[in-house]
Order: sequence, then C-alpha cells, then structure tokens
Amino acid sequence: MVKIPLQDIIAKIKTSTGLDEETINQRISEKLIKLSGLVSKEGAAHILANELGVKLFESTGKVKDIYPGMKMNELIGKIVQVFETKEFAREDGTTGKLTSLIVGDETGTIRLVCWGSQAETAQKLVPGNIIKISDGIAKENRGAIEMHVSERTKMIINPQGVTVQEVKLPATTKKQIKELTETDQNVEIIGTVVQVFEPKFFEICPMCNSRLKPAESGWKCDTHGATAPDYGYVVNVFLDDGTESIRVALFRQHADKILRRQKQDILTYRTQPELYEPIKTELLGEQYRISGRTKNNLFFNRLEFVANTIEKAQPTEIIR
Repeated sequence: MVKIPLQDIIAKIKTSTGLDEETINQRISEKLIKLSGLVSKEGAAHILANELGVKLFESTGKVKDIYPGMKMNELIGKIVQVFETKEFAREDGTTGKLTSLIVGDETGTIRLVCWGSQAETAQKLVPGNIIKISDGIAKENRGAIEMHVSERTKMIINPQGVTVQEVKLPATTKKQIKELTETDQNVEIIGTVVQVFEPKFFEICPMCNSRLKPAESGWKCDTHGATAPDYGYVVNVFLDDGTESIRVALFRQHADKILRRQKQDILTYRTQPELYEPIKTELLGEQYRISGRTKNNLFFNRLEFVANTIEKAQPTEIIR
C-alpha cells in the first residue's frame, strides 16, 4: 500500500479544489464520525480526496511525488553524493553488493539503494551526473523514503538531452538545544559530549538493512525471508551546549565517525564490551556539530535527537 502523509493529502485537496484547510479538516472529521472510527484520519482523508476527484498519486518523475510503496515509472535526478559499496553474505554462502546514492532535483533529495550489478554501476558515478531510473520501488526506512534499484530496474547515466535544475537540498536551521521542538526535521546543533553510552546492537537483513524478526529457526526478513543476521548498531551520547543537554542517537556510519572505528571493530564490542570503556572516556569533552531531527521519546517523556550528519566543531563555534 502506498503511504502518503496526512498533511500531503490535505495540501493536494486544497490545491485541487480550492477548499481551505479548516473546511477540509472539518469534512475529514465528519467522515470519521460517519464511519464510527473504523478508519484512521489518513483513511478518511483518502476517501474525501476520492469523492472530490483529487488524484493523490502521480508518477511525475519528481522527488516530491515519491511515497513509500510506489512503483516508479520514472525518476530523473542529479547525483549529490555516492557512498562506498558494501558487500554482504547471503544465507546460501554467496555474497552480494549494494551502493547508496543521494539523488535530487528542484523538489528535494532521496536516497537510492542499488543492488547487484547496479551497485557496481552506481559506484562509477560522481556528483553532478544525471541519472534516469525506470521501474524502481519506493520504501520507508526509519521514517525516510528510499528508492530501491534492482537488477530489473533500468538506469541510464547522463541521458541525451535531459537536464536537471539546481538540486533543492533540505534547509538546515541552526538552533540552541533549549530551542528544539518536537517538529524539528532539519536542524543543526553544536555542543560538547558530556555522557557516552555503550553501543546497542540489533539484527538486520544483510541485503536490505531492515530489522529482522525472530523466526522458529533463526531470523526472518519481511522482504528476503529467512536469513543469517548482520548487525546494525546505535551509539547514544548526551550533547550539552550550555543552554541544555539532549540525548543524540548516532546510527551506523555516524557511530563509526564519532568512535573513529570501522564496523568490524565496533562489532567486537558486542561480545567484548570491556574493550569499549576507554573509548567512552576519550569522547568526553569533545565538541561536535550535528544536524538531524528531533523525536519525542514517549516512555521517558523527553525530546531526543537523531543525527543525519556529524562533524567535529571548534570551541570558538560553541562560544559564538
């Protein structure tokens, strides 16, 4: 099923019909009452859009019109960033490859996850190349949308006569920690590490990096079935900027960066946690510039921060 956020549905209804947001929300509420709460608010909005003849899903080839669950007929964008190729082991003993890219157009950016021979092709790309994708699948991963490119996907590099306008990168707002709110999505904070926690490890699919579920005889991926697990990890630290402190979650490559270790080294801490103790001490007092988004931890009733990028900061930046 294609998942489209409620606010996007409301915006499309507003644009197509001229109705104001208050009227749209009122009609959605009326649908909820009429259906006795048997549908979600998003479901009621879908029904209203259908009744008004509003087309919610269009394969325009633009990043802004991609939603989880969509099969893209076409996507045209410019390469923003290329990540290193990773190899993984399948349950049958064979190995596979994947390469991630950031691609964008004038409406936004999206991560492309390329598998198999497509991963090898993707590794040859450089920022500025134009890419045309046909027959990709959009998925959701930890709240973000990704486009998965498989062997059957057609990928054309620098197609003849095709241009892309300037890429619209997510706008980042600088904030002090005390100013953060629950709705912040692209914000930057600068502060000092005052507490470091042990890495938390979790089982992931070696082919798509999604979380695995326990099965009768091991682990199972919703997409790839039974598989031997790889391990993902997250490192949590408390960052303090003098106005307040906040817990920051650093997943995978961001954990690698702050720990200054490779994945194979970090995985040793899963079975030998005592080796991690000196690293915790090393990190205390270091300053970092971190961009990302906030989330509300309902269990502890507090805001937390999920990192998208992390860089070393200078003490003068914190003072300023």
